[in-house]
Amino acid sequence: MPKKKKRSTLKHKFIKYLSLSIGAGILLLVLFFYSIKAGLFGKLPEQEVLANIKNAQATEILDEKSENIGFLYRSYRSNVGYDELPQHLIDALVATEDARFYEHSGVDYRSVFRVLVKTILLQDRSAGGGSTLSQQLVKNLFPREYSYKFEILVIKIKEAIIAQRLEEIYTKDELLTLYLNTVSFPDNTFGIEAASQTFFNKPVDKLSLDESAILVGSLKATYTYNPRIFPENSIERRNVVLSQMHKYNKIGEEAYKNAIAKEIELDYRPIKADKGIAPYFREQVRQELVKWADEYEKETGKSIDIYGDGLKIHTTLNKNMQLYAESSMKSHMQRLQKAFEDNWGNLAPWKKKAVYQQYVSRSHHYRALKSQGKTEEEIQNILNEKKEMQLFDWSGSDVQTLSVIDSIQHALKTLQSGFLAMDPKSGAIKTWIGGIDFEYFKYDHVSQSKRQVGSTFKPLVYMAALERGVEPCDYFPARAVSYENLEGWKPTNSDDEDYAHINVSMQEALRKSMNTVSVKILEETGISSVINLAEEVGIKSNLPRVASLALGTAEMTMLELATAYSSFLNDGKASEPYFIKKIIDASGNVLAEFKPENQYEKAFSSLNQEIMIEMMEEVVNTGTASRLRWKYKLKNDIAGKTGTTQNNRDGWFVGLLPNLVTVSWTGSDNGSIGFRSTSIGQGANSALPIFGLWLQKVNSDPSLNQYSKSQFSALSDKAMRSMDCPPIKEDGFFKKLFTNPDKEKSKDFDEDGKEKKGLFKRIKKLFKNDEK
Repeated sequence: MPKKKKRSTLKHKFIKYLSLSIGAGILLLVLFFYSIKAGLFGKLPEQEVLANIKNAQATEILDEKSENIGFLYRSYRSNVGYDELPQHLIDALVATEDARFYEHSGVDYRSVFRVLVKTILLQDRSAGGGSTLSQQLVKNLFPREYSYKFEILVIKIKEAIIAQRLEEIYTKDELLTLYLNTVSFPDNTFGIEAASQTFFNKPVDKLSLDESAILVGSLKATYTYNPRIFPENSIERRNVVLSQMHKYNKIGEEAYKNAIAKEIELDYRPIKADKGIAPYFREQVRQELVKWADEYEKETGKSIDIYGDGLKIHTTLNKNMQLYAESSMKSHMQRLQKAFEDNWGNLAPWKKKAVYQQYVSRSHHYRALKSQGKTEEEIQNILNEKKEMQLFDWSGSDVQTLSVIDSIQHALKTLQSGFLAMDPKSGAIKTWIGGIDFEYFKYDHVSQSKRQVGSTFKPLVYMAALERGVEPCDYFPARAVSYENLEGWKPTNSDDEDYAHINVSMQEALRKSMNTVSVKILEETGISSVINLAEEVGIKSNLPRVASLALGTAEMTMLELATAYSSFLNDGKASEPYFIKKIIDASGNVLAEFKPENQYEKAFSSLNQEIMIEMMEEVVNTGTASRLRWKYKLKNDIAGKTGTTQNNRDGWFVGLLPNLVTVSWTGSDNGSIGFRSTSIGQGANSALPIFGLWLQKVNSDPSLNQYSKSQFSALSDKAMRSMDCPPIKEDGFFKKLFTNPDKEKSKDFDEDGKEKKGLFKRIKKLFKNDEK
């Protein structure tokens, strides 16, 4: 009996201690839970923060018709609303990731218990599967980091607390939307819309059942189940998702069998900042937004994240025009590059050691090897070693086996291009191509590059002459002259015709782009008058006070040239280029609006504007740009001017439609390398074709009829009378008799210009100036 009592006492003690231990354990767990909730293990997000969750959202760049042309982002993300999510996508997510999603209030305790046992008792750090969609959302919103097993327990409890708070604030539909806009998919895409656009090139509401299952399946392991890299794994995981949907009666037997029988069909379009339409333009927009955001914060005290605030940037770009321009540029430049290389053949300057070695010695490869103490011979041997490298090539292959020296030679021979189209009245940019490929060549030839503009400068010289009283029917000797005070400089014409006794009108000189006459017109007008006019029409670059200014030795950007030419289409007033119309925040509020402000005064008379447009129309109809008619079969009203610089380094064409000014340029970034022959390198062959091909495409697009079908105003009687003269006038009998055509004519160049003599001409000049 005593033994029984003893055993009974021990049993009671054991139960007592066990109860106390369990009670103490529960108490400790409760205290532990509330200490976490109280923030002793790290502050939890406030209720206000949870109620105003804001995902970083890509800024969207739109064209003039609000069509998307690209994004600005750190990690590409674009949010969608619940009504844009297809039901089979929601069913796939819930069936696979959280089957009791609609039953719990943020925490599935059955799953939590399983995970705790595996993690704490079995010490399996990789054990998972217990988190609800709400908890996964918390993990996406507040990323976790831990080093010890104890920390994962704290984090799990934190996530459970925050998940329950989210469930109190948001509806189930709102939580699903937040989750799908937040979660990371393969290839560093964030949110379901980004994933849908990247892998299937369609908005999320257009996803099919199997496509939804592929994307949901990839959430388990975004690399392992990446449909692009591991299609077999992706199919296997997709079928698991479809099986779960079938298990929970979200799809029927037939739909299930049809879906699992399908192969993966991706339309992979990775969204990258340097890919897609108008990358040079979008980079220009980005740079302007950086400046604007800084000014906005100074003025309002509110900071703007241009990469994550989901702004909508409405620009002036015309998407169709831009696509046509990019297609035309690529088509032409591919042919031009081949012609350029074939024409040089074995004489190619980029193959000469004296040319490429100076670039080799400036390369980071060379400098790095030199710093290691390598000899010149060792450096050259290393730089000549062949290896696989990625570089731009028109053939379509961007990975080639080359040496460093090969790659430098390749860069030296690669031709670049630029194309710009602008509304001459407002300055709104419609197209912008800064180079042949933004991924490989970031340098923007529209806004950054200053090049000699060649004969495209001549219309400004001629306009200054008209303003100074020179008449369209005034004749100038076409014969070459040697200028003694300019060290015997002798400008000549490219056509090599005999002009010994020939005099030409201004129109004829511009039509044939005659250098000899352009210099004489500059001398007649005065260098100061030409520079003053150039500044009045928006040219900001320093212009050289030299006679060769008439031939376009001045360097300026494409934007400056477009600005200057806009005056010919805008009643003598230049228009400042602009490209951002307005900035709207993610809530639809207009943060800024930009309207063109014409800061330029009228620089020349309306009569002279008519005359100059007529002259440049003749350049297109029968002059240096006539291939637009006979080769490209263009019947539009077009005025224009070609340009070629010394040694065929730069080719230019400025094309004017009645309500559009365009500038095309081609050349090498290396200023010492030009075309071997003028027939290939002249602007009419190197730059004009981009405009020709582009306008053909514009003509075929009815939405652009306002440009393609526009017409210049009919020439006024006054302008017609002033231009009514033969283009050529030969010297009279006595002048021919007393002039020796074989003797080189020489004289001094007068940069100050010659004053018109005679009362009649002075009065006529005054009347012309009054017409401004």
